[in-house]
Amino acid sequence: MGSSTQTAGSEARKAFEAVGAALAVLDAEGTVVGWSQAAQRLVGHSAAEVVGQSAAILLAAEEDRAKAAAVADRSGPGGRCSRTARVLHRDGREIDVGLCAESLAGPDGRAQWVVSATDPALPPSGTAEDTVATKSPPAPSGASQHPPIGVDIQDTRLRCIWVNGVRGAQAEMLEGVMRQLLDNGGLLIDPDQQALLQEDACQDATSTAPVFRLDDVLGRALGVCTVNPGTTDARRARERRALLDEAGKRIGTSLDVMRTGQELADLAVSFLADYATVDLADPVLLGEDPLTRPGPGKRRDALFRRAGLASIHPGAPESLFARGEPVLVPPTSPYTTALSGGSHLYPVVDSSSKTWLDQDPLRARRMSETGMHSLMIVPIHAHGSVLGMAAFMRSQDPRPFEEDDLLLAEELVGRAALSLDNARQYARERSAALALQRHLLPHRATGAPAADVAWRYLPADSHHGVGGDWFDVIPLSGARTALVVGDVLGHGINAAATMGQLRTAVRTLADMDLPPEDLLAHLDEQVVRLAEKDVEPGDPAAATIGATCLYAVYDPATGQCTMARAGHPPPAIIDRHGQVTFPELPIGPPLGLGLGPFESVTLDLPGNSVLALYTDGLIESRDQDIDAGMDRLAAALAHPGLDLEDLCSSVVDALPAQAPIDDATLLLARTRSLGPSRTVSWEFAADPAVVGHARALTTRQLARWQLEHLADSTELIVSELITNAVRHGSGPVRLRLIRHRFLTCEVYDTSCSSPRLRHPRATDVNGRGLFLVAQLSRKWGTRHTPDGKLIWAEQQLTPRCIDH
Repeated sequence: MGSSTQTAGSEARKAFEAVGAALAVLDAEGTVVGWSQAAQRLVGHSAAEVVGQSAAILLAAEEDRAKAAAVADRSGPGGRCSRTARVLHRDGREIDVGLCAESLAGPDGRAQWVVSATDPALPPSGTAEDTVATKSPPAPSGASQHPPIGVDIQDTRLRCIWVNGVRGAQAEMLEGVMRQLLDNGGLLIDPDQQALLQEDACQDATSTAPVFRLDDVLGRALGVCTVNPGTTDARRARERRALLDEAGKRIGTSLDVMRTGQELADLAVSFLADYATVDLADPVLLGEDPLTRPGPGKRRDALFRRAGLASIHPGAPESLFARGEPVLVPPTSPYTTALSGGSHLYPVVDSSSKTWLDQDPLRARRMSETGMHSLMIVPIHAHGSVLGMAAFMRSQDPRPFEEDDLLLAEELVGRAALSLDNARQYARERSAALALQRHLLPHRATGAPAADVAWRYLPADSHHGVGGDWFDVIPLSGARTALVVGDVLGHGINAAATMGQLRTAVRTLADMDLPPEDLLAHLDEQVVRLAEKDVEPGDPAAATIGATCLYAVYDPATGQCTMARAGHPPPAIIDRHGQVTFPELPIGPPLGLGLGPFESVTLDLPGNSVLALYTDGLIESRDQDIDAGMDRLAAALAHPGLDLEDLCSSVVDALPAQAPIDDATLLLARTRSLGPSRTVSWEFAADPAVVGHARALTTRQLARWQLEHLADSTELIVSELITNAVRHGSGPVRLRLIRHRFLTCEVYDTSCSSPRLRHPRATDVNGRGLFLVAQLSRKWGTRHTPDGKLIWAEQQLTPRCIDH
């Protein structure tokens, strides 16, 4: 073999390796002058081992060699042969391949050959007989109709003597380069030259068109060969870009790790595999830190859960585990080793004995039953931590996975990993915010004796995270109950923490027995202080905290409810007949703006009325305005026969099907009335002589309530409180006794000054009144009214007295 022939073979080899096709070029004598890298992967022989050798030595059977020789003798230029043949692999085994040989004319009229081979996993399904033609009839079923890449051959006069595709319009542009190759030999691989490409691939900047000279065995130029990757490589590049573009649209559409895992599986089955699974580590699903990526040689037992599952077959019969179920992974499985060792590619799954499938018989049996023959396993990791693993299999598609498929799968998984990690971090923050919010919200709130209560809290299922909704039911003096619902602007941990601070502030202010409008004014100041905390003066960030709130106080002794709101939706009132109204309340500015004052309104609420407080998440939706939401709420509340829990469920069931765009909170309170049997009141002149009369009235009332055992202590409390009222006030004095969970004694006077508890010394003549009241009662306090104040004291009742 001359050096020219070796040079031609070397140049051809470089060209074919550049495009990665399983292709060989034979001269007129059947000698291999071109050998691609893909051909080496197919049969194991390197180019150095076969170039310059007869192609017949690669055929295992004498019958195949004889038929090849007969075809060569019978065919002329333009002929084509497609058949199945058995080829000798370098390791000694014999493999079946589909061969397609197309002839071209040399300068002496003898046929040269371009031979392509299909993968061993694609055996021809048609006849094994040769087909020789002078034109281009259809090839038998299962055989390639043309080489997997485009090849354009021109003779020494640059006349096209053979082409297996559509010639590109830029062929003439390479004429000067081709003449240089004919004179001097060599190889041109120019990624900027888009010559001889099919028309739809001409704009593909990733394609190349290697050009090299074809020589005979004596080193004489036979012509110029252009290898056009447009028919395969450019198409694959376009498909790859299209798939990655599709991944950008379809993976990571939400911040839900389970949904993201399913999106990856769905996309893979649509474009890459027949069956795909995505298994995530349990901590990832919980929003916790993922597994630390083990080092080489180390293994970590991990719990996985199936987050994504897709198959071309309905019901995914390939899967051993349903979506959401834990996944068992034997320690010897490549699924485990992939966590530390990286991706695994199994072009052909070996289910014979002494493989990893021996330790996983259930998986082995399922793979055999469903015909899964090729497998890729890709770990899902982000920032050095393992989130899970993705597996891709083929069963119906006979082609095995290749390195290009693995690279594509790794890129898809890499993109999905970013979305999964974002979703994991969101889940972690959302879980923390939910845990904090649920810890701060009441767990066993009761409005007794003023009202029965029920509530619902629905966190938003959106990328914004948990909001700052809160509610509370606060017992007040005199059997009254405060009902509050609020909403901190914003979402996440900060909103939940701010909510907790405001709820604590409301409870503190409520213990001071402030009227609703005064309570909101103080709460507004608190929000302003929170916004200014740790912020430099003049910094615009000082006004970033805001909230809305509705605060209502119901008195079961009078059947009246006093309420005020700060930028919050109005309450709904449902009477005993099911009529729903939204009372007109002064709206007031949101909290945190410092724009008060606030105004309150007092309404009559007869017993068995229902008061509904809620946040705007209950009436807002993406496709409806607030009025439509309030109409929907009114219709859901108009069921007087339901108990409060069922009424809450009715409201929740009426919500739109899509997830709420914001947290939604509902607080229902069915009012009770104490009535005259549990309350009694008297009015006295501001005269010290009335003290004895007030004590006598109190003693008789306690006898009617069968509370004689409290007579002595109550007489002392009444005596001290009325004495103080007469001494410091100028108008009438009123006394009211309320029997509920406690015995409450209230004394009203026209003075606005607040009494102060002192600890008198033994020599003091005065100052023991409030000290005695504090000693005789479980709790006492002062409540201001529009025209004065009242002092109240509570005494504990026994369970028998409460039930009486």
